[in-house]
This record gives sequence, structure tokens and C-alpha cells, in this order.
Amino acid sequence: MIPVIDGLEIPEHELDFAVSRSGGPGGQNVNKVSTRVTLRFNVDASEALTADQRRCIHSWLATRINKEGILQVTSQRTRSQELNRADVLERFVELLQEALYKEPPRIPTRVSRAAKIKRVEEKKKRTKIKVGRSRKGWDD
Repeated sequence: MIPVIDGLEIPEHELDFAVSRSGGPGGQNVNKVSTRVTLRFNVDASEALTADQRRCIHSWLATRINKEGILQVTSQRTRSQELNRADVLERFVELLQEALYKEPPRIPTRVSRAAKIKRVEEKKKRTKIKVGRSRKGWDD
């Protein structure tokens, strides 16, 4: 079980890992060893998620989910398959945590009387400065 948030753990049997060859620099390691790890997670078929959680994930991660409802996360940062597997799991958990984060409701506040008075005083001060700059009687 992979813990995501309080009350949500994804069973490992719902995750599908695929390995392939990485691109980029790395010499013979790139040509011979499959180090890129791709994690596939079927959001629509997951038993661990509620309908509301599925909706949140679909809306937040829409660009990463294909038409079949499969979320793909890939890692090829390191030259080690084990490290890339750990990295892809970490990134998967972070993505789900971001998608399922509920922002606390905003508590409306009021502007204090002192703040209102200070704002008006600043405006009066600015007005005096600008009036002082103007040429009075220039169009008489």
C-alpha cells in the first residue's frame, strides 16, 4: 500500500510499471540498459478512490491522463532503474497530493477603522503634494 493522504492508500497491484531505454547522455549504459521507468495508474478503475477524488484528479491532471483514464508518470533522471522507480513513485504521490489538496475556506475579514483612517490621511497628504505642484492662476 502506498500512502497518499490521510485516509487514502493506493494498493500496489493497481500500479503498472514498465521499463524502457532512457534517452540523453550516458554512453553504452543508454544503449544497453533499460533505466526509464513509466508508472501507469488507471484512475477510472481504481477501487481506492472515491468518485469525488476521481473527479478532482481528472480535472487537475487532465493533461497527464489519456482517454482510457490512465495516468502516466515517467522518470529517467538517474542511470539506475531502482532509483528511477523510487523517483517515479515519489512523483506519483506528489501529483496525487496536489490534485486532492482541499484549500481551506476563506474567512472574510473587515478592514479596521484605523486602517481606513490611515488610508484617507495618506490620500489627503498626496492631494496636498499634487495641489502644491500645480500652477494656480495660470489660465487667468
